[in-house]
Amino acid sequence: MQRRWRRVVRTPLGLTATVFVAVVVALAVLGPVLWGSGAGAVDTDDIMARPSAGHWAGTDSLGRDILLRVLVASRLSIALALLAIAIAVLAGLLLGSAPFVLGRRSGRLASAVVNIAVAFPGLLLALFFAVVFGVGATGAVLAIGLAGAPAFARLTQTLVAGVAARDYVAAARTMGVGRLRILLRHVLPNIAEPLVVNATIGAGNALLSFAGLSFLGLGVQSPSYDWGRLLYDGIGAIYENAAAALAPGAAVLLAGLAFNLFGESVAKGLGIPVGIGLRAVVTTRAEPEPEPADHGDEPGGRSSDVVLDVRDLEVTVPGPSGAVRPVRGVSFDVRRGEAVGIVGESGSGKSMTALAVTRLLADDGRVDASRLEFLGNDLLAADTPVRRRMLGTSLAMVFQDPMTAFNPTRRIGAQLAEVATHHQGMSRREAVARAVDRLTSVRIPDADRRVRQYPHEFSGGMRQRAMIGMGLMGTPALIVADEPTTALDVTVQQQVLDLLAAIRAADDVALVLISHDVTVVGEVCDRTLVMYAGRIVEDLPAADLATAARHPYTRALVDAVPDMTTDVARPLATIPGRPVDPGDVPPGCAYAARCPLADARCRAEDPPLVAGPGDSPRHRVACWHAGEPLPDEPADLDTDELVESP
Repeated sequence: MQRRWRRVVRTPLGLTATVFVAVVVALAVLGPVLWGSGAGAVDTDDIMARPSAGHWAGTDSLGRDILLRVLVASRLSIALALLAIAIAVLAGLLLGSAPFVLGRRSGRLASAVVNIAVAFPGLLLALFFAVVFGVGATGAVLAIGLAGAPAFARLTQTLVAGVAARDYVAAARTMGVGRLRILLRHVLPNIAEPLVVNATIGAGNALLSFAGLSFLGLGVQSPSYDWGRLLYDGIGAIYENAAAALAPGAAVLLAGLAFNLFGESVAKGLGIPVGIGLRAVVTTRAEPEPEPADHGDEPGGRSSDVVLDVRDLEVTVPGPSGAVRPVRGVSFDVRRGEAVGIVGESGSGKSMTALAVTRLLADDGRVDASRLEFLGNDLLAADTPVRRRMLGTSLAMVFQDPMTAFNPTRRIGAQLAEVATHHQGMSRREAVARAVDRLTSVRIPDADRRVRQYPHEFSGGMRQRAMIGMGLMGTPALIVADEPTTALDVTVQQQVLDLLAAIRAADDVALVLISHDVTVVGEVCDRTLVMYAGRIVEDLPAADLATAARHPYTRALVDAVPDMTTDVARPLATIPGRPVDPGDVPPGCAYAARCPLADARCRAEDPPLVAGPGDSPRHRVACWHAGEPLPDEPADLDTDELVESP
């Protein structure tokens, strides 16, 4: 961080702007001390004098030195401008972060207020508020501050929305951390730089606006004076002494230019854009679909070792042409110590299912289910501190990108310790000791030193293991790993998978592993859920993936992965056509357009997910032609567009 700021100062523009701002600030601090008595000295024998060696900018109607008054006025002018921009930033932060803190419904009201306010020109708002708050310095400060708030609110909304989508924010939500705490700990520190840069530029604009209000007689009133007031007094004598108006006007111009140049140079040096000038709705379905057969061994189909119970899960998100359902009627369970893999092409609904289960769906998403329970707790019920604590300690989420899984502005140890201090009532010292122990348990060497480092000081594999360690800060019963090895090299991938397997074996932890790689799922998991177009099309033991898969899509995924017996002289196997657009799912079986076995019934009727004749109750397939042999060449398919399966 310090290096980046030093790099800005080393540029010619940055150095010039920094010196410029330093001079302006020094004048504001020292001006009244050095020239206060001289600026207030009245000389009736030298009234309205023109510029001379004794008075470089002449004198006013009472014989006071105009240049000295301009220098002394720098303190009040800059102080009021900075106060106004501070009000603008604070009000903008409150309005801009309101949608994140308040959630969807209340946040919409705050967003509407911001959108309406941004539509009005800033000067018009300033004049309106100046009339409302009355004439004087206080009213002008409030007027300029509130007039600048909408621009900062819009900037804050954009920045908060970008950071809120990061994995470390989702991790904090998984731990059950409240929205306000997430905002203060994880969001605001990561948007501080662009806000500071834009506030610096805004200070120059506020200085100009404040001078304008004082010039119009709405700002500082006599006997006090700022640059705008001096400009107002000088305009009346401009034909007798032009310097009386030019001196305060030049001061406003130069000071405003100093702040703007400094802000622009910092923004350019740090690569920061200059921007001035999703809690999910969860409901229960009224008419649940029938549950799949053999859901458990207890009366009523419920098993005592079920950790996660999902029935008829649907996710709805807004799309350009209306509501889109990326997850459609998904049902499955995960038992204690069991590893369940979810595979499928991009857009099949894998990650959306995980986000819905972990309550991390974006604010505009909607979750419907006939049952959604974790450790017997209804995830569809109203949120409570008890349930947040339960989710924060019993559910761990491992995200795909280890670099975005941590807050880059906080040390690794502090982020891990937050779980223990927030949910387990540990002191800071105890929580850090627990963090060291958990990092050691995930095979990070020299953990007592590593807890004091920042995420960028960890390698990719270490960050991913530290993310798993964060999940182990509590006593997780379920780990949801969303493609945890995608961004890692093959050796580190195996280390992460071995670590997850060791955690399962040691503590009987259930695992949901989302992956594109059917080979990985086959090696690590006990069961595999194959998803296509938002539905589970096959649920089978992972050991049977290569030999007993019955859905044509599952077999195509397996065939698309080369192995040591693959004939290098032949083209690699692919799946013809394109995956279905979630916003335009055709009637019948969604895979029919790409399936070589599809017939008229497949294109008209969507097959249910059921166990076939002779199949194990835990092997379910949604296909009218399950297990039928595939022809050597696909028939009636448009093979102009081929999409390689992961």
